[in-house]
Amino acid sequence: MLPLKDQLQHIKRGAEEIIVEEELVRKIERSIKEEKPLRVKAGFDPTAPDLHLGHTVLIQKLKHFQELGHQVIFLIGDFTGMIGDPSGKSETRKALTREEIVKNAETYKEQVFKILDPEKTEIAFNSHWMNKMTAADMIKLASQHTVARMLERDDFNKRYKSNRSISIHEFLYPLVQAYDSVALRADVELGGTDQKFNLLVGREIQKAYGQESQIALTMPILEGLDGVQKMSKSLNNYVGITESPSDMFGKLMSISDELMFRYMLLLSDRSMKSIEDLKKDIKNGRLHPMDVKKDFACEIVEKFHDKSAAEKAKSDFEKVFSKRENPEDMPVLEVSGESMLEIIRKLNFASSNSDARRLAKQGAVSVNGEKISDIEMSPAAGEYTLKVGKRKFARIICK
Repeated sequence: MLPLKDQLQHIKRGAEEIIVEEELVRKIERSIKEEKPLRVKAGFDPTAPDLHLGHTVLIQKLKHFQELGHQVIFLIGDFTGMIGDPSGKSETRKALTREEIVKNAETYKEQVFKILDPEKTEIAFNSHWMNKMTAADMIKLASQHTVARMLERDDFNKRYKSNRSISIHEFLYPLVQAYDSVALRADVELGGTDQKFNLLVGREIQKAYGQESQIALTMPILEGLDGVQKMSKSLNNYVGITESPSDMFGKLMSISDELMFRYMLLLSDRSMKSIEDLKKDIKNGRLHPMDVKKDFACEIVEKFHDKSAAEKAKSDFEKVFSKRENPEDMPVLEVSGESMLEIIRKLNFASSNSDARRLAKQGAVSVNGEKISDIEMSPAAGEYTLKVGKRKFARIICK
Protein backbone atom coordinates (compact mmCIF):
# COMPACT_ATOMS: atom_id res chain seq x y z
CA MET A 1 0.00 0.00 0.00
CA LEU A 2 1.05 3.60 -0.63
CA PRO A 3 2.08 5.80 2.33
CA LEU A 4 -0.62 7.79 4.13
CA LYS A 5 0.23 11.12 2.44
CA ASP A 6 -0.02 9.66 -1.07
CA GLN A 7 -3.28 7.87 -0.26
CA LEU A 8 -4.88 11.01 1.11
CA GLN A 9 -3.88 13.01 -1.95
CA HIS A 10 -5.51 10.44 -4.23
CA ILE A 11 -8.64 10.11 -2.09
CA LYS A 12 -9.16 13.88 -1.72
CA ARG A 13 -8.96 14.54 -5.46
CA GLY A 14 -12.21 16.24 -6.45
CA ALA A 15 -13.87 15.39 -3.12
CA GLU A 16 -16.30 17.90 -1.68
CA GLU A 17 -16.16 16.90 2.01
CA ILE A 18 -14.70 14.15 4.21
CA ILE A 19 -16.45 13.50 7.51
CA VAL A 20 -14.30 13.13 9.57
CA GLU A 21 -10.86 13.47 7.94
CA GLU A 22 -8.99 12.76 11.19
CA GLU A 23 -10.90 9.48 11.50
CA LEU A 24 -10.03 8.61 7.89
CA VAL A 25 -6.34 9.19 8.68
CA ARG A 26 -6.56 6.77 11.61
CA LYS A 27 -8.35 4.16 9.50
CA ILE A 28 -5.72 4.38 6.74
CA GLU A 29 -2.86 4.19 9.25
CA ARG A 30 -4.40 1.07 10.78
CA SER A 31 -5.01 -0.37 7.33
CA ILE A 32 -1.35 0.09 6.39
CA LYS A 33 -0.11 -1.29 9.70
CA GLU A 34 -2.37 -4.39 9.63
CA GLU A 35 -2.14 -4.78 5.83
CA LYS A 36 -5.92 -4.95 5.80
CA PRO A 37 -7.77 -2.98 3.11
CA LEU A 38 -10.61 -0.61 3.97
CA ARG A 39 -14.11 -1.58 2.89
CA VAL A 40 -15.38 1.25 0.68
CA LYS A 41 -19.03 1.32 -0.35
CA ALA A 42 -21.10 3.30 -2.84
CA GLY A 43 -24.74 2.52 -3.46
CA PHE A 44 -26.76 2.98 -6.63
CA ASP A 45 -30.50 2.46 -6.93
CA PRO A 46 -31.22 0.96 -10.38
CA THR A 47 -33.90 3.53 -11.21
CA ALA A 48 -33.04 3.77 -14.92
CA PRO A 49 -31.69 1.24 -17.43
CA ASP A 50 -28.44 3.07 -18.08
CA LEU A 51 -25.93 5.40 -16.47
CA HIS A 52 -24.54 8.76 -17.57
CA LEU A 53 -21.25 10.47 -16.80
CA GLY A 54 -22.77 12.13 -13.74
CA HIS A 55 -23.19 8.70 -12.14
CA THR A 56 -19.59 7.78 -12.88
CA VAL A 57 -18.13 10.46 -10.59
CA LEU A 58 -18.67 8.12 -7.64
CA ILE A 59 -17.52 5.08 -9.63
CA GLN A 60 -14.32 6.93 -10.55
CA LYS A 61 -13.72 7.63 -6.86
CA LEU A 62 -14.30 3.94 -6.11
CA LYS A 63 -11.63 3.25 -8.71
CA HIS A 64 -9.22 5.52 -6.82
CA PHE A 65 -9.72 3.46 -3.65
CA GLN A 66 -9.33 0.29 -5.71
CA GLU A 67 -6.03 1.53 -7.11
CA LEU A 68 -4.87 2.13 -3.53
CA GLY A 69 -5.49 -1.52 -2.70
CA HIS A 70 -8.76 -1.15 -0.78
CA GLN A 71 -11.86 -3.35 -1.18
CA VAL A 72 -14.58 -1.52 -3.08
CA ILE A 73 -18.22 -2.53 -2.89
CA PHE A 74 -20.60 -1.56 -5.67
CA LEU A 75 -23.95 -1.80 -3.92
CA ILE A 76 -27.04 -2.14 -6.08
CA GLY A 77 -30.04 -0.92 -4.13
CA ASP A 78 -32.57 -3.37 -5.46
CA PHE A 79 -34.48 -3.11 -2.16
CA THR A 80 -34.16 0.66 -1.63
CA GLY A 81 -35.06 1.19 -5.28
CA MET A 82 -38.52 -0.11 -4.50
CA ILE A 83 -38.86 2.58 -1.79
CA GLY A 84 -37.60 5.45 -3.92
CA ASP A 85 -34.88 7.82 -2.70
CA PRO A 86 -36.56 11.03 -1.46
CA SER A 87 -33.29 13.02 -1.52
CA GLY A 88 -33.90 16.43 -3.06
CA LYS A 89 -37.47 15.58 -3.96
CA SER A 90 -40.34 17.98 -3.34
CA GLU A 91 -42.93 15.23 -3.72
CA THR A 92 -43.15 11.55 -2.85
CA ARG A 93 -41.16 9.62 -5.44
CA LYS A 94 -42.77 6.82 -7.41
CA ALA A 95 -41.37 3.43 -6.46
CA LEU A 96 -40.25 1.00 -9.15
CA THR A 97 -41.57 -2.50 -9.65
CA ARG A 98 -39.43 -5.52 -8.84
CA GLU A 99 -39.24 -6.39 -12.56
CA GLU A 100 -37.92 -2.91 -13.45
CA ILE A 101 -35.36 -3.09 -10.65
CA VAL A 102 -34.01 -6.50 -11.73
CA LYS A 103 -33.74 -5.48 -15.39
CA ASN A 104 -31.94 -2.22 -14.61
CA ALA A 105 -29.62 -3.87 -12.10
CA GLU A 106 -28.26 -6.23 -14.75
CA THR A 107 -27.33 -3.34 -17.03
CA TYR A 108 -25.62 -1.56 -14.11
CA LYS A 109 -23.39 -4.58 -13.50
CA GLU A 110 -22.27 -4.52 -17.13
CA GLN A 111 -21.66 -0.78 -17.24
CA VAL A 112 -19.73 -0.36 -13.98
CA PHE A 113 -16.97 -2.71 -15.13
CA LYS A 114 -16.05 -0.26 -17.85
CA ILE A 115 -14.36 1.63 -14.98
CA LEU A 116 -13.79 -0.80 -12.11
CA ASP A 117 -11.70 -3.96 -12.15
CA PRO A 118 -14.24 -6.82 -12.01
CA GLU A 119 -11.72 -9.11 -10.31
CA LYS A 120 -11.34 -6.67 -7.42
CA THR A 121 -14.93 -5.45 -7.10
CA GLU A 122 -17.52 -6.81 -4.70
CA ILE A 123 -21.05 -6.54 -6.10
CA ALA A 124 -23.76 -6.53 -3.43
CA PHE A 125 -27.56 -6.30 -3.48
CA ASN A 126 -29.24 -4.91 -0.38
CA SER A 127 -32.24 -7.19 -0.84
CA HIS A 128 -29.97 -10.03 0.35
CA TRP A 129 -30.20 -8.80 3.94
CA MET A 130 -33.28 -6.59 3.85
CA ASN A 131 -35.56 -9.40 2.61
CA LYS A 132 -34.51 -11.41 5.66
CA MET A 133 -35.32 -8.60 8.07
CA THR A 134 -38.42 -9.26 10.23
CA ALA A 135 -40.95 -6.65 11.32
CA ALA A 136 -39.30 -6.74 14.77
CA ASP A 137 -35.90 -6.09 13.14
CA MET A 138 -37.33 -3.11 11.25
CA ILE A 139 -38.85 -1.68 14.44
CA LYS A 140 -35.45 -2.02 16.15
CA LEU A 141 -33.82 -0.18 13.24
CA ALA A 142 -36.46 2.57 13.29
CA SER A 143 -35.94 3.04 17.03
CA GLN A 144 -32.36 4.18 16.41
CA HIS A 145 -33.45 7.51 14.86
CA THR A 146 -35.98 10.22 15.69
CA VAL A 147 -38.58 12.10 13.67
CA ALA A 148 -36.97 15.36 14.83
CA ARG A 149 -33.65 14.30 13.26
CA MET A 150 -35.40 13.24 10.06
CA LEU A 151 -37.02 16.67 9.79
CA GLU A 152 -33.60 18.28 9.96
CA ARG A 153 -33.10 17.04 6.43
CA ASP A 154 -33.62 19.95 4.07
CA ASP A 155 -36.09 18.35 1.65
CA PHE A 156 -38.21 16.82 4.42
CA ASN A 157 -38.15 20.11 6.33
CA LYS A 158 -39.34 22.13 3.36
CA ARG A 159 -42.14 19.69 2.58
CA TYR A 160 -43.24 19.61 6.22
CA LYS A 161 -43.32 23.41 6.52
CA SER A 162 -45.25 23.81 3.25
CA ASN A 163 -47.78 21.12 4.22
CA ARG A 164 -46.74 18.80 1.38
CA SER A 165 -47.09 15.12 2.15
CA ILE A 166 -44.25 12.95 3.44
CA SER A 167 -44.98 9.24 3.40
CA ILE A 168 -43.79 7.12 6.34
CA HIS A 169 -41.87 4.81 4.02
CA GLU A 170 -39.71 7.76 2.91
CA PHE A 171 -38.36 8.02 6.46
CA LEU A 172 -37.27 4.41 6.11
CA TYR A 173 -35.02 5.13 3.12
CA PRO A 174 -32.12 6.76 5.05
CA LEU A 175 -32.41 4.04 7.70
CA VAL A 176 -32.20 1.21 5.19
CA GLN A 177 -29.28 2.88 3.41
CA ALA A 178 -27.62 3.24 6.82
CA TYR A 179 -28.24 -0.41 7.65
CA ASP A 180 -26.53 -1.35 4.38
CA SER A 181 -23.35 0.04 5.94
CA VAL A 182 -23.93 -2.18 8.99
CA ALA A 183 -24.49 -5.27 6.83
CA LEU A 184 -21.39 -4.56 4.76
CA ARG A 185 -19.28 -3.34 7.70
CA ALA A 186 -18.30 -0.30 5.62
CA ASP A 187 -15.28 1.78 6.61
CA VAL A 188 -16.05 4.48 4.05
CA GLU A 189 -19.22 5.37 2.17
CA LEU A 190 -19.24 7.57 -0.92
CA GLY A 191 -22.13 9.69 -2.07
CA GLY A 192 -23.04 12.89 -3.87
CA THR A 193 -23.45 16.07 -1.86
CA ASP A 194 -27.21 15.45 -1.93
CA GLN A 195 -26.58 12.21 0.01
CA LYS A 196 -24.79 13.83 2.97
CA PHE A 197 -27.71 13.36 5.37
CA ASN A 198 -28.06 9.67 4.50
CA LEU A 199 -24.33 9.07 4.89
CA LEU A 200 -24.36 10.71 8.31
CA VAL A 201 -27.30 8.54 9.38
CA GLY A 202 -25.10 5.59 8.42
CA ARG A 203 -22.46 6.76 10.88
CA GLU A 204 -25.05 6.88 13.67
CA ILE A 205 -26.67 3.54 12.89
CA GLN A 206 -23.33 1.73 12.71
CA LYS A 207 -22.51 3.04 16.18
CA ALA A 208 -25.93 1.90 17.44
CA TYR A 209 -25.16 -1.62 16.16
CA GLY A 210 -21.77 -1.70 17.87
CA GLN A 211 -19.61 -0.87 14.84
CA GLU A 212 -17.04 1.84 14.27
CA SER A 213 -18.63 4.72 12.32
CA GLN A 214 -17.88 4.91 8.62
CA ILE A 215 -16.24 7.89 6.95
CA ALA A 216 -18.69 9.90 4.85
CA LEU A 217 -17.03 11.15 1.66
CA THR A 218 -19.15 13.36 -0.58
CA MET A 219 -18.43 14.11 -4.22
CA PRO A 220 -19.78 17.07 -6.21
CA ILE A 221 -22.84 16.72 -8.41
CA LEU A 222 -21.57 16.87 -11.99
CA GLU A 223 -22.93 19.72 -14.08
CA GLY A 224 -24.46 18.80 -17.41
CA LEU A 225 -23.34 19.98 -20.83
CA ASP A 226 -24.88 23.40 -20.16
CA GLY A 227 -22.47 23.88 -17.25
CA VAL A 228 -25.28 25.10 -15.01
CA GLN A 229 -27.77 22.43 -13.99
CA LYS A 230 -26.82 18.95 -12.81
CA MET A 231 -26.41 16.30 -15.49
CA SER A 232 -29.80 14.72 -16.06
CA LYS A 233 -31.62 12.85 -18.79
CA SER A 234 -34.76 14.83 -18.10
CA LEU A 235 -32.84 18.06 -18.80
CA ASN A 236 -31.24 16.54 -21.93
CA ASN A 237 -27.80 17.78 -20.85
CA TYR A 238 -26.23 14.37 -20.29
CA VAL A 239 -23.66 12.06 -21.85
CA GLY A 240 -24.80 8.45 -21.54
CA ILE A 241 -22.04 5.88 -21.16
CA THR A 242 -23.83 3.53 -23.58
CA GLU A 243 -24.21 6.20 -26.26
CA SER A 244 -22.46 5.78 -29.59
CA PRO A 245 -18.82 6.94 -29.77
CA SER A 246 -19.71 9.77 -32.17
CA ASP A 247 -22.51 11.07 -29.94
CA MET A 248 -20.30 10.94 -26.85
CA PHE A 249 -17.44 12.68 -28.65
CA GLY A 250 -19.67 15.36 -30.16
CA LYS A 251 -21.39 16.12 -26.86
CA LEU A 252 -18.08 16.46 -25.02
CA MET A 253 -16.78 18.81 -27.70
CA SER A 254 -19.74 21.11 -26.99
CA ILE A 255 -18.75 21.88 -23.39
CA SER A 256 -16.97 25.07 -22.35
CA ASP A 257 -13.22 25.12 -21.74
CA GLU A 258 -13.81 25.74 -18.03
CA LEU A 259 -16.22 22.81 -17.77
CA MET A 260 -13.73 20.60 -19.63
CA PHE A 261 -11.25 20.91 -16.75
CA ARG A 262 -14.03 20.27 -14.23
CA TYR A 263 -14.85 17.04 -16.10
CA MET A 264 -11.16 16.14 -16.25
CA LEU A 265 -10.85 16.49 -12.49
CA LEU A 266 -13.83 14.23 -11.77
CA LEU A 267 -13.82 11.79 -14.70
CA SER A 268 -10.31 11.51 -16.12
CA ASP A 269 -7.48 9.15 -15.22
CA ARG A 270 -4.95 11.95 -15.78
CA SER A 271 -2.84 13.08 -12.85
CA MET A 272 -3.50 16.40 -11.16
CA LYS A 273 -0.09 17.60 -12.33
CA SER A 274 -0.85 16.80 -15.98
CA ILE A 275 -4.15 18.71 -15.74
CA GLU A 276 -2.40 21.75 -14.24
CA ASP A 277 0.26 21.55 -16.96
CA LEU A 278 -2.46 21.60 -19.64
CA LYS A 279 -3.98 24.72 -18.10
CA LYS A 280 -0.59 26.44 -18.15
CA ASP A 281 0.09 25.40 -21.75
CA ILE A 282 -3.26 26.82 -22.87
CA LYS A 283 -2.70 30.05 -20.93
CA ASN A 284 0.78 30.45 -22.46
CA GLY A 285 -0.50 29.72 -25.97
CA ARG A 286 1.44 26.48 -26.37
CA LEU A 287 -1.78 24.48 -26.75
CA HIS A 288 -5.17 25.30 -28.24
CA PRO A 289 -8.18 24.46 -26.02
CA MET A 290 -9.85 22.66 -28.95
CA ASP A 291 -6.97 20.19 -29.25
CA VAL A 292 -7.00 19.52 -25.50
CA LYS A 293 -10.76 18.96 -25.64
CA LYS A 294 -10.40 16.49 -28.50
CA ASP A 295 -7.83 14.49 -26.52
CA PHE A 296 -10.10 14.49 -23.47
CA ALA A 297 -13.13 13.41 -25.53
CA CYS A 298 -11.02 10.58 -26.99
CA GLU A 299 -10.04 9.47 -23.48
CA ILE A 300 -13.66 9.27 -22.32
CA VAL A 301 -14.89 7.50 -25.48
CA GLU A 302 -12.03 4.99 -25.24
CA LYS A 303 -12.94 4.28 -21.61
CA PHE A 304 -16.49 3.24 -22.52
CA HIS A 305 -15.81 1.81 -26.00
CA ASP A 306 -12.27 1.28 -27.29
CA LYS A 307 -9.35 3.14 -28.83
CA SER A 308 -10.32 2.57 -32.47
CA ALA A 309 -13.88 3.80 -31.78
CA ALA A 310 -12.46 6.93 -30.15
CA GLU A 311 -10.14 7.64 -33.08
CA LYS A 312 -12.95 7.16 -35.58
CA ALA A 313 -15.26 9.45 -33.58
CA LYS A 314 -12.53 12.10 -33.59
CA SER A 315 -11.98 11.69 -37.34
CA ASP A 316 -15.71 11.94 -38.08
CA PHE A 317 -16.00 15.02 -35.88
CA GLU A 318 -13.14 16.73 -37.70
CA LYS A 319 -14.66 15.91 -41.08
CA VAL A 320 -18.03 17.35 -40.14
CA PHE A 321 -16.97 20.39 -38.13
CA SER A 322 -13.49 21.27 -39.32
CA LYS A 323 -13.69 20.28 -42.98
CA ARG A 324 -17.48 20.63 -43.30
CA GLU A 325 -17.75 17.12 -44.76
CA ASN A 326 -20.43 14.53 -44.10
CA PRO A 327 -19.54 11.46 -42.00
CA GLU A 328 -18.87 8.26 -43.92
CA ASP A 329 -21.06 5.95 -41.87
CA MET A 330 -24.39 7.76 -42.05
CA PRO A 331 -27.49 5.61 -41.59
CA VAL A 332 -29.47 5.07 -44.80
CA LEU A 333 -33.27 5.21 -44.80
CA GLU A 334 -35.50 4.36 -47.75
CA VAL A 335 -38.91 6.04 -47.68
CA SER A 336 -41.92 6.48 -49.89
CA GLY A 337 -44.30 9.38 -49.32
CA GLU A 338 -43.33 10.04 -45.68
CA SER A 339 -43.07 13.63 -44.49
CA MET A 340 -39.79 15.00 -43.16
CA LEU A 341 -41.36 14.90 -39.70
CA GLU A 342 -42.04 11.17 -40.05
CA ILE A 343 -38.51 10.60 -41.39
CA ILE A 344 -36.94 12.41 -38.47
CA ARG A 345 -38.99 10.37 -36.01
CA LYS A 346 -38.17 7.08 -37.80
CA LEU A 347 -34.47 7.88 -37.41
CA ASN A 348 -34.95 8.75 -33.71
CA PHE A 349 -33.38 12.14 -34.43
CA ALA A 350 -36.03 13.75 -32.20
CA SER A 351 -37.72 12.48 -29.05
CA SER A 352 -41.21 13.52 -30.18
CA ASN A 353 -43.10 15.31 -32.95
CA SER A 354 -43.08 18.53 -30.95
CA ASP A 355 -39.33 18.17 -30.43
CA ALA A 356 -38.83 17.75 -34.19
CA ARG A 357 -40.92 20.85 -34.91
CA ARG A 358 -38.95 22.80 -32.29
CA LEU A 359 -35.64 21.80 -33.92
CA ALA A 360 -36.92 22.88 -37.33
CA LYS A 361 -38.11 26.20 -35.94
CA GLN A 362 -34.66 26.77 -34.46
CA GLY A 363 -33.03 26.14 -37.86
CA ALA A 364 -31.49 22.86 -36.74
CA VAL A 365 -32.89 20.77 -39.63
CA SER A 366 -31.27 20.90 -43.06
CA VAL A 367 -31.48 18.92 -46.28
CA ASN A 368 -28.45 18.95 -48.59
CA GLY A 369 -27.09 21.87 -46.58
CA GLU A 370 -30.23 24.00 -46.83
CA LYS A 371 -32.21 24.72 -43.67
CA ILE A 372 -35.87 23.77 -43.82
CA SER A 373 -38.65 24.93 -41.53
CA ASP A 374 -41.59 23.06 -43.09
CA ILE A 375 -41.08 19.47 -42.00
CA GLU A 376 -44.68 18.48 -42.68
CA MET A 377 -43.95 18.27 -46.43
CA SER A 378 -42.86 15.08 -48.19
CA PRO A 379 -39.64 15.34 -50.27
CA ALA A 380 -39.69 14.47 -53.97
CA ALA A 381 -38.06 11.32 -55.29
CA GLY A 382 -34.28 11.34 -55.01
CA GLU A 383 -31.41 11.06 -52.54
CA TYR A 384 -30.79 13.61 -49.81
CA THR A 385 -28.48 14.22 -46.88
CA LEU A 386 -30.49 15.06 -43.78
CA LYS A 387 -28.86 16.84 -40.85
CA VAL A 388 -30.62 17.36 -37.51
CA GLY A 389 -28.81 19.35 -34.84
CA LYS A 390 -25.02 19.37 -34.96
CA ARG A 391 -24.25 15.67 -34.97
CA LYS A 392 -27.09 13.66 -36.54
CA PHE A 393 -26.77 12.82 -40.23
CA ALA A 394 -28.60 10.38 -42.50
CA ARG A 395 -28.83 9.59 -46.19
CA ILE A 396 -32.48 9.55 -47.29
CA ILE A 397 -33.57 7.68 -50.42
CA CYS A 398 -37.04 8.80 -51.45
CA LYS A 399 -38.87 6.63 -53.98
